[in-house]
Amino acid sequence: MNKIRVVVVDDSALVRSLLSEIINRQPDMQCVGAASDPLVAREMIRELNPDVITLDVEMPRMDGLEFLSRLMRLRPMPVVMVSTLTEQGAEITLRALEMGAVDFVAKPRIGVTSGLNELSGDIVEKIRVAAKALVRRLPSGPAPAASVPAAGHEGHHRPLPRMSTEKVICIGASTGGTEAIREVLVPMPADAPAIVITQHMPPGFTTSFAARLNGLCKIQVQEAVHGQRILPGHAYIAPGGRHLHIDRSGSNYVAVVDDSEPVNRHRPSVEVLFRSAARVIGPNAIGIMLTGMGADGAQAMREMKDAGSYNYVQDEASCVVFGMPRMAIQAGAAHEILALRQIAPAVLARLADSPAGVRHRI
Repeated sequence: MNKIRVVVVDDSALVRSLLSEIINRQPDMQCVGAASDPLVAREMIRELNPDVITLDVEMPRMDGLEFLSRLMRLRPMPVVMVSTLTEQGAEITLRALEMGAVDFVAKPRIGVTSGLNELSGDIVEKIRVAAKALVRRLPSGPAPAASVPAAGHEGHHRPLPRMSTEKVICIGASTGGTEAIREVLVPMPADAPAIVITQHMPPGFTTSFAARLNGLCKIQVQEAVHGQRILPGHAYIAPGGRHLHIDRSGSNYVAVVDDSEPVNRHRPSVEVLFRSAARVIGPNAIGIMLTGMGADGAQAMREMKDAGSYNYVQDEASCVVFGMPRMAIQAGAAHEILALRQIAPAVLARLADSPAGVRHRI
């Protein structure tokens, strides 16, 4: 068996030692090198040709983001970021994911030894996923402004019919999902139906994630708050480490946020959100399954379809990891399988009852 070859990059000798030990305990992976800064790492990568690197965010001589940017332009490869559980750490991590990092591990600020050992299962699972992920080269030069609407394009949106206020768009995602969600939300007009989102994320990161999206989108994006009304023109993200599902209060949809047990090993879980959509929203729901590892949400998405919702699933070619979408397709949950950039236009076209171009229809 070919082992996954990993290079650990971290300025802390303790963290390098702990991560190396965690990796080497696995029968299917090997830590082939540990570097104290990006310049040492650069030479190790050239010499050792690893399959995955773990990269600390805060580094001497060259910060982790600058190194990641150069790496993804010149020698793109799977990267798992190691970030701290702080607001600044969350912001930097989201920028790293935007640059092409596959995933991240949030290390504690205190109790590093016990904290990393408790996270060992997550760490090695993220490395396994990263080793199989689709990694794309970061364009040279300034980052493209695809996330910001082009000047003069605001007037092209045809107002959606009143019936769209009854619709709710439900999105599930995991690995690679932060950028995929951005791709879906940015084109949404201010009068879009309400959007509810479960992205697998730990506590401490979804606040920054929601704020970042809110600054890019015409709709308002926020972390979901227990009991709040779910309104058109808004997107609600499950808080990290908590489930989000939908209930009805009279004629209104409301958010339910709770700390119940993990489902499919996840909290928040896509299964929880989608199952509530099938039960509460039925034919007024639109389901979207984006990139991610595993099968979370697949069966519940089929329940949504059986309840009358219309479902879109991201295609393999545009996924970072084609796990959750594959399982949703196998469960018979998809109406259409589309490239990521086709999903938002297809949803809007369906809402406006107009053609949306060529689709892979099930």
